[in-house]
Amino acid sequence: MIISWNTTKRCNLYCDHCYRDASNEYFSDELNTYEGKKLIEEISKAGFKILILSGGEPLMRKDLCEISHHATKCGLIPVLGTNGTLISKDKAYELKKSGIQAAAISIDNIDEKKHDDFRKVKGSFQKAIEGIKNCIEAGIRVQINTTVTKNNKNEIIKIINWAQEMGSSSCHPFFLVKVGRGKNIQDQALDEKEYIRLVHKIIDHQLNVDIELKPTCAPQFMSFAKSKNIKMRFSRGCIAGIGYCCILPNGEVHVCPYLPMLAGDVKKTPFHVIWKKSSVFQRLREKENYKGSCRNCDHFSICGGCRARAYEETGDYMMGDPLGKYCFVREEIK
Repeated sequence: MIISWNTTKRCNLYCDHCYRDASNEYFSDELNTYEGKKLIEEISKAGFKILILSGGEPLMRKDLCEISHHATKCGLIPVLGTNGTLISKDKAYELKKSGIQAAAISIDNIDEKKHDDFRKVKGSFQKAIEGIKNCIEAGIRVQINTTVTKNNKNEIIKIINWAQEMGSSSCHPFFLVKVGRGKNIQDQALDEKEYIRLVHKIIDHQLNVDIELKPTCAPQFMSFAKSKNIKMRFSRGCIAGIGYCCILPNGEVHVCPYLPMLAGDVKKTPFHVIWKKSSVFQRLREKENYKGSCRNCDHFSICGGCRARAYEETGDYMMGDPLGKYCFVREEIK
């Protein structure tokens, strides 16, 4: 099981798509070090294994290594979700010493100007590249995360190949979900046919590279991979509420970072209790509670549909994935 903790809403960049609407402002309601350590103990008690420390930008927290070390002591595997721009050589070794095993670093285009324009800070591309190299040198595995939009959809395979050349262990293209500041660029979200073609293209390309590929916020990739007899290490496309959830900087527990559905608040209720008893999570764990195209789909057990897109489109996170009409492999749109 895997969990994301958005450790802070602060960030040194101001990206177009940010689901958390992060900025360089200080937010007084964020979990402090003591509360964070207590949360980590509750996460471990709930049975989770991998803890993603993200943001905002997690390196904006001065106690990040202290938090990571505590996670390791509690039997968790701490990893980072970061823009990579603050990872100097010294910081990379400090992170490794604290227990950080891997870092997912965001690269949205290997054209420097296009990446910087998307991230709204000149020089962010070069600093991210330095961060990638510093992590690899320190023995931290690197995953490249790429937000997929209409502007870079034709560059994704090139980015994947570049990620392998850089020495990363995986590349996860994240298909834009229209939440946070992503609502401001919703015209950049792929339409149904663009989406399905690219998911197929990424899955097909897995046979050409040694690194792991995972189309994210695109749960249909599992059924497509199965139809092509391409083995994936994943058991299900969307595990939100089943084997995954997200904790916000202020302690609120959400189904996933892209779905603003409140399941509880760790400042009021221990996380392990929320995970076990929240009605929001309980609904997600029973197929009979699902509606629309996902409810009777033969691929439901390995897909699950995107709960965030269902909510964004209909206001009901249990509805069918709005891209459900293209769930099955169709030759005419491949």
